[in-house]
Amino acid sequence: MSLRIPPEIEPDLRRAIRLEWWTLAWLASIVAVMGLTAGASQAMRTAWIEDMLSMVPAIVFLVAVRIEHRPPTRLFPFGFQRANSIAFLISAVALAAVGAMLLFESGMTLLKAEHATIPPVTLFGATFWSGWLMVAALLYSVVPPVILGHMKLPVARRLQDKVLHTDSLMQKADWMTGVAGVGGVVGLGLGLWWADAAAAMLIALSILRDGVNALRIATAELADGAPRALDSDELAEDAQALIGLLRRHYPDADIRLRETGRFIHAQVVCAAADAPLDLKGAWPAEPERGWRLAQLSFVPPALDGRA
Repeated sequence: MSLRIPPEIEPDLRRAIRLEWWTLAWLASIVAVMGLTAGASQAMRTAWIEDMLSMVPAIVFLVAVRIEHRPPTRLFPFGFQRANSIAFLISAVALAAVGAMLLFESGMTLLKAEHATIPPVTLFGATFWSGWLMVAALLYSVVPPVILGHMKLPVARRLQDKVLHTDSLMQKADWMTGVAGVGGVVGLGLGLWWADAAAAMLIALSILRDGVNALRIATAELADGAPRALDSDELAEDAQALIGLLRRHYPDADIRLRETGRFIHAQVVCAAADAPLDLKGAWPAEPERGWRLAQLSFVPPALDGRA
Protein backbone atom coordinates (compact mmCIF):
# COMPACT_ATOMS: atom_id res chain seq x y z
CA MET A 1 0.00 0.00 0.00
CA SER A 2 1.44 3.36 -1.05
CA LEU A 3 1.70 5.98 1.66
CA ARG A 4 2.53 8.87 -0.62
CA ILE A 5 0.00 11.56 -1.40
CA PRO A 6 -2.08 10.41 -4.39
CA PRO A 7 -1.21 12.68 -7.33
CA GLU A 8 -4.93 13.12 -8.09
CA ILE A 9 -5.45 15.09 -4.89
CA GLU A 10 -2.16 16.97 -4.57
CA PRO A 11 -3.54 20.27 -6.04
CA ASP A 12 -6.61 20.18 -3.82
CA LEU A 13 -4.52 19.31 -0.77
CA ARG A 14 -2.23 22.27 -1.39
CA ARG A 15 -5.29 24.51 -1.80
CA ALA A 16 -6.77 23.18 1.45
CA ILE A 17 -3.53 23.95 3.29
CA ARG A 18 -3.53 27.52 1.95
CA LEU A 19 -7.17 27.99 2.96
CA GLU A 20 -6.45 26.81 6.49
CA TRP A 21 -3.52 29.21 6.87
CA TRP A 22 -5.75 32.02 5.62
CA THR A 23 -8.40 30.90 8.13
CA LEU A 24 -5.97 31.15 11.04
CA ALA A 25 -4.80 34.60 9.93
CA TRP A 26 -8.33 35.97 9.58
CA LEU A 27 -9.54 34.38 12.80
CA ALA A 28 -6.61 35.87 14.73
CA SER A 29 -7.62 39.35 13.56
CA ILE A 30 -11.30 38.67 14.33
CA VAL A 31 -10.48 37.43 17.85
CA ALA A 32 -8.46 40.59 18.49
CA VAL A 33 -11.22 42.90 17.26
CA MET A 34 -13.94 41.03 19.14
CA GLY A 35 -11.93 40.99 22.35
CA LEU A 36 -11.44 44.76 22.21
CA THR A 37 -15.15 45.49 21.69
CA ALA A 38 -16.90 42.72 23.66
CA GLY A 39 -17.94 44.84 26.64
CA ALA A 40 -20.80 43.40 28.70
CA SER A 41 -22.70 41.83 25.80
CA GLN A 42 -23.42 38.12 26.23
CA ALA A 43 -23.59 37.57 22.48
CA MET A 44 -20.26 39.36 22.02
CA ARG A 45 -18.54 37.33 24.73
CA THR A 46 -19.82 34.01 23.41
CA ALA A 47 -18.94 35.01 19.84
CA TRP A 48 -15.40 35.87 20.99
CA ILE A 49 -14.94 32.48 22.70
CA GLU A 50 -16.51 30.72 19.72
CA ASP A 51 -14.07 32.45 17.36
CA MET A 52 -11.13 31.21 19.43
CA LEU A 53 -12.47 27.64 19.46
CA SER A 54 -13.06 27.79 15.72
CA MET A 55 -9.30 27.83 15.20
CA VAL A 56 -9.10 24.22 16.39
CA PRO A 57 -10.18 22.46 13.14
CA ALA A 58 -7.73 24.48 11.04
CA ILE A 59 -4.86 23.75 13.44
CA VAL A 60 -5.50 20.01 13.68
CA PHE A 61 -5.94 19.77 9.89
CA LEU A 62 -2.53 21.34 9.30
CA VAL A 63 -0.94 19.02 11.86
CA ALA A 64 -2.64 15.89 10.52
CA VAL A 65 -1.78 16.59 6.88
CA ARG A 66 1.92 16.66 7.82
CA ILE A 67 1.66 13.33 9.62
CA GLU A 68 -0.76 11.11 7.71
CA HIS A 69 1.60 10.25 4.82
CA ARG A 70 4.66 9.49 6.89
CA PRO A 71 6.10 6.01 6.27
CA PRO A 72 5.44 3.23 8.79
CA THR A 73 7.78 2.81 11.74
CA ARG A 74 8.52 -0.03 14.15
CA LEU A 75 6.05 1.36 16.67
CA PHE A 76 3.47 2.33 14.00
CA PRO A 77 3.75 -0.46 11.40
CA PHE A 78 0.46 0.48 9.70
CA GLY A 79 1.51 4.08 9.13
CA PHE A 80 -0.22 7.27 10.20
CA GLN A 81 -3.31 7.55 8.01
CA ARG A 82 -5.49 7.64 11.13
CA ALA A 83 -4.00 11.04 11.96
CA ASN A 84 -6.77 12.50 9.83
CA SER A 85 -9.37 10.48 11.76
CA ILE A 86 -8.00 11.75 15.08
CA ALA A 87 -8.03 15.32 13.76
CA PHE A 88 -11.66 14.81 12.70
CA LEU A 89 -12.59 13.67 16.21
CA ILE A 90 -10.91 16.73 17.75
CA SER A 91 -12.68 19.04 15.28
CA ALA A 92 -16.04 17.40 16.00
CA VAL A 93 -15.53 17.81 19.76
CA ALA A 94 -14.66 21.50 19.24
CA LEU A 95 -17.77 22.10 17.13
CA ALA A 96 -20.03 20.34 19.64
CA ALA A 97 -18.35 22.26 22.48
CA VAL A 98 -19.11 25.56 20.76
CA GLY A 99 -22.80 24.67 20.46
CA ALA A 100 -23.00 23.42 24.05
CA MET A 101 -21.20 26.49 25.39
CA LEU A 102 -23.50 28.87 23.53
CA LEU A 103 -26.58 27.02 24.71
CA PHE A 104 -25.48 26.95 28.36
CA GLU A 105 -24.33 30.57 28.53
CA SER A 106 -27.39 32.01 26.83
CA GLY A 107 -29.75 29.77 28.80
CA MET A 108 -28.22 30.80 32.12
CA THR A 109 -28.48 34.46 31.16
CA LEU A 110 -32.18 34.08 30.39
CA LEU A 111 -32.83 32.14 33.60
CA LYS A 112 -31.06 34.77 35.71
CA ALA A 113 -32.79 37.58 33.81
CA GLU A 114 -29.52 39.49 33.62
CA HIS A 115 -30.01 43.01 32.29
CA ALA A 116 -26.82 43.84 30.44
CA THR A 117 -26.20 47.45 29.46
CA ILE A 118 -24.01 48.93 26.76
CA PRO A 119 -22.57 52.27 27.88
CA PRO A 120 -21.38 55.14 25.68
CA VAL A 121 -17.72 55.46 24.72
CA THR A 122 -15.51 58.39 23.81
CA LEU A 123 -13.23 57.87 20.83
CA PHE A 124 -11.17 60.54 19.09
CA GLY A 125 -13.05 63.23 20.98
CA ALA A 126 -16.51 61.96 19.98
CA THR A 127 -18.92 60.25 22.38
CA PHE A 128 -21.31 57.64 21.01
CA TRP A 129 -23.05 54.40 21.92
CA SER A 130 -20.42 51.64 22.11
CA GLY A 131 -22.92 49.22 20.61
CA TRP A 132 -22.02 50.60 17.20
CA LEU A 133 -18.44 49.41 17.71
CA MET A 134 -19.76 45.99 18.66
CA VAL A 135 -21.96 45.84 15.56
CA ALA A 136 -19.04 46.84 13.35
CA ALA A 137 -16.83 44.15 14.92
CA LEU A 138 -19.55 41.52 14.50
CA LEU A 139 -20.09 42.43 10.86
CA TYR A 140 -16.35 42.17 10.29
CA SER A 141 -16.41 38.72 11.90
CA VAL A 142 -19.12 37.58 9.46
CA VAL A 143 -17.46 38.25 6.09
CA PRO A 144 -14.29 36.05 6.18
CA PRO A 145 -16.11 32.92 7.48
CA VAL A 146 -18.77 33.20 4.77
CA ILE A 147 -16.11 33.37 2.04
CA LEU A 148 -13.76 30.77 3.52
CA GLY A 149 -16.52 28.30 4.38
CA HIS A 150 -17.88 28.52 0.83
CA MET A 151 -14.41 27.93 -0.63
CA LYS A 152 -13.67 24.93 1.59
CA LEU A 153 -16.78 22.86 0.87
CA PRO A 154 -15.95 21.75 -2.72
CA VAL A 155 -12.34 21.05 -1.75
CA ALA A 156 -13.49 18.96 1.22
CA ARG A 157 -15.77 16.93 -1.06
CA ARG A 158 -13.01 16.23 -3.60
CA LEU A 159 -10.56 15.29 -0.84
CA GLN A 160 -13.19 13.37 1.14
CA ASP A 161 -11.76 15.26 4.10
CA LYS A 162 -14.09 15.33 7.09
CA VAL A 163 -11.78 17.65 9.03
CA LEU A 164 -12.02 20.28 6.30
CA HIS A 165 -15.77 19.74 6.06
CA THR A 166 -16.13 20.18 9.83
CA ASP A 167 -14.07 23.34 9.55
CA SER A 168 -16.51 24.67 6.96
CA LEU A 169 -19.30 23.95 9.46
CA MET A 170 -17.30 25.90 12.04
CA GLN A 171 -17.13 28.81 9.59
CA LYS A 172 -20.91 28.55 9.30
CA ALA A 173 -21.13 28.73 13.08
CA ASP A 174 -18.89 31.81 13.01
CA TRP A 175 -21.04 33.84 10.66
CA MET A 176 -24.27 32.69 12.28
CA THR A 177 -22.89 33.81 15.64
CA GLY A 178 -21.96 37.18 14.16
CA VAL A 179 -25.37 37.78 12.58
CA ALA A 180 -27.23 36.72 15.72
CA GLY A 181 -24.87 38.86 17.78
CA VAL A 182 -25.76 41.94 15.75
CA GLY A 183 -29.43 41.28 16.50
CA GLY A 184 -28.64 40.85 20.18
CA VAL A 185 -26.65 44.08 20.48
CA VAL A 186 -29.29 46.08 18.61
CA GLY A 187 -31.95 44.50 20.84
CA LEU A 188 -30.08 45.68 23.94
CA GLY A 189 -29.94 49.14 22.49
CA LEU A 190 -33.72 49.06 22.08
CA GLY A 191 -34.17 48.00 25.70
CA LEU A 192 -34.91 44.33 25.02
CA TRP A 193 -32.72 42.77 27.73
CA TRP A 194 -33.52 39.22 26.62
CA ALA A 195 -32.63 39.77 22.96
CA ASP A 196 -28.90 39.42 23.56
CA ALA A 197 -29.11 35.94 25.13
CA ALA A 198 -31.96 34.82 22.88
CA ALA A 199 -29.87 35.63 19.81
CA ALA A 200 -27.04 33.42 21.12
CA MET A 201 -29.47 30.61 21.98
CA LEU A 202 -31.03 30.58 18.51
CA ILE A 203 -27.79 29.54 16.84
CA ALA A 204 -26.66 27.18 19.60
CA LEU A 205 -29.05 24.35 18.72
CA SER A 206 -28.04 24.36 15.04
CA ILE A 207 -24.31 24.35 15.90
CA LEU A 208 -24.77 21.65 18.55
CA ARG A 209 -26.68 19.46 16.09
CA ASP A 210 -23.87 19.73 13.52
CA GLY A 211 -21.29 19.00 16.22
CA VAL A 212 -23.07 15.93 17.57
CA ASN A 213 -23.55 14.57 14.05
CA ALA A 214 -19.84 15.05 13.30
CA LEU A 215 -18.97 13.42 16.61
CA ARG A 216 -21.02 10.33 15.75
CA ILE A 217 -19.27 9.98 12.37
CA ALA A 218 -15.82 10.50 13.90
CA THR A 219 -16.46 7.90 16.61
CA ALA A 220 -17.66 5.38 14.03
CA GLU A 221 -14.55 5.95 11.93
CA LEU A 222 -12.17 5.36 14.84
CA ALA A 223 -14.14 2.24 15.79
CA ASP A 224 -13.49 0.79 12.29
CA GLY A 225 -17.04 1.51 11.16
CA ALA A 226 -18.00 1.35 7.50
CA PRO A 227 -17.13 4.50 5.49
CA ARG A 228 -19.64 7.26 6.17
CA ALA A 229 -20.79 10.08 3.92
CA LEU A 230 -19.09 13.41 4.32
CA ASP A 231 -22.04 15.14 5.96
CA SER A 232 -24.15 12.34 7.46
CA ASP A 233 -24.00 9.05 9.35
CA GLU A 234 -25.17 7.14 6.26
CA LEU A 235 -22.90 4.79 4.30
CA ALA A 236 -20.90 6.70 1.67
CA GLU A 237 -22.12 6.24 -1.92
CA ASP A 238 -18.75 5.06 -3.24
CA ALA A 239 -18.54 2.57 -0.35
CA GLN A 240 -21.97 1.18 -1.27
CA ALA A 241 -20.87 0.82 -4.90
CA LEU A 242 -17.65 -0.93 -3.83
CA ILE A 243 -19.56 -3.40 -1.63
CA GLY A 244 -21.88 -4.17 -4.56
CA LEU A 245 -19.00 -4.82 -6.95
CA LEU A 246 -17.12 -7.07 -4.52
CA ARG A 247 -20.28 -9.05 -3.73
CA ARG A 248 -20.85 -9.66 -7.43
CA HIS A 249 -17.31 -10.98 -7.83
CA TYR A 250 -17.33 -12.96 -4.57
CA PRO A 251 -20.98 -13.82 -3.80
CA ASP A 252 -20.11 -16.19 -0.95
CA ALA A 253 -17.63 -13.83 0.72
CA ASP A 254 -18.04 -11.56 3.71
CA ILE A 255 -17.25 -8.01 2.50
CA ARG A 256 -15.98 -5.50 5.05
CA LEU A 257 -14.97 -1.90 4.56
CA ARG A 258 -13.43 0.53 7.00
CA GLU A 259 -12.19 4.08 6.66
CA THR A 260 -8.93 5.58 7.85
CA GLY A 261 -8.98 9.30 7.25
CA ARG A 262 -9.85 9.87 3.61
CA PHE A 263 -8.98 6.29 2.51
CA ILE A 264 -11.01 3.07 2.31
CA HIS A 265 -9.64 -0.34 3.27
CA ALA A 266 -11.56 -3.34 1.92
CA GLN A 267 -11.39 -6.91 3.19
CA VAL A 268 -12.83 -9.95 1.42
CA VAL A 269 -13.26 -12.97 3.69
CA CYS A 270 -13.58 -16.03 1.47
CA ALA A 271 -12.28 -19.58 1.14
CA ALA A 272 -10.41 -18.85 -2.10
CA ALA A 273 -10.02 -16.08 -4.62
CA ASP A 274 -9.16 -17.60 -8.01
CA ALA A 275 -8.83 -14.23 -9.70
CA PRO A 276 -8.22 -11.52 -7.13
CA LEU A 277 -8.99 -7.98 -8.26
CA ASP A 278 -6.37 -5.29 -8.21
CA LEU A 279 -7.05 -1.90 -6.66
CA LYS A 280 -7.89 -0.20 -9.96
CA GLY A 281 -10.16 -3.01 -11.07
CA ALA A 282 -12.04 -2.96 -7.78
CA TRP A 283 -13.00 0.71 -7.84
CA PRO A 284 -16.58 1.07 -9.15
CA ALA A 285 -17.16 4.81 -8.76
CA GLU A 286 -15.68 7.83 -10.55
CA PRO A 287 -12.19 6.96 -11.85
CA GLU A 288 -10.74 10.22 -10.51
CA ARG A 289 -11.68 9.05 -7.01
CA GLY A 290 -9.99 5.68 -7.34
CA TRP A 291 -7.29 6.84 -4.90
CA ARG A 292 -9.88 6.36 -2.15
CA LEU A 293 -9.33 2.59 -2.16
CA ALA A 294 -5.98 2.26 -0.40
CA GLN A 295 -6.04 -1.49 0.32
CA LEU A 296 -7.85 -4.61 -0.87
CA SER A 297 -7.03 -7.77 1.08
CA PHE A 298 -8.27 -11.35 0.97
CA VAL A 299 -8.56 -13.29 4.22
CA PRO A 300 -9.35 -17.01 4.62
CA PRO A 301 -12.21 -17.69 7.06
CA ALA A 302 -9.88 -19.66 9.33
CA LEU A 303 -7.79 -16.54 9.91
CA ASP A 304 -10.80 -14.32 10.36
CA GLY A 305 -11.59 -15.41 13.90
CA ARG A 306 -15.26 -16.13 13.17
CA ALA A 307 -14.89 -19.64 11.79
